[in-house]
Amino acid sequence: MGPLDILNFLKKRSLIYPNGVIAYIILLTIPVTVATAKRSISKLKLLKSYLRSTMTQERLNGSATIALENDVLEKINYEYLIEDFISRNTRRMLLFGRK
Repeated sequence: MGPLDILNFLKKRSLIYPNGVIAYIILLTIPVTVATAKRSISKLKLLKSYLRSTMTQERLNGSATIALENDVLEKINYEYLIEDFISRNTRRMLLFGRK
């Protein structure tokens, strides 16, 4: 029997096993949360390499967020950020020749 067959079996006998259906549904959802946590830990292991072992916790957290939220990062308009950064300082405007 597969997981869905067992769930259907328990649902048909819900009068005999009233909490069995609820417990089995919770059991079926646990691997999803564990997989997400393992992926996050795996990303952290990749980030904290020999070169980054002296990184502060704040910077490590930022790097982990960037690695995990890569799809959001790809949508950022970098040209606007660069122009804004340069425009906040007169010396930068002279060095980079932008208005």
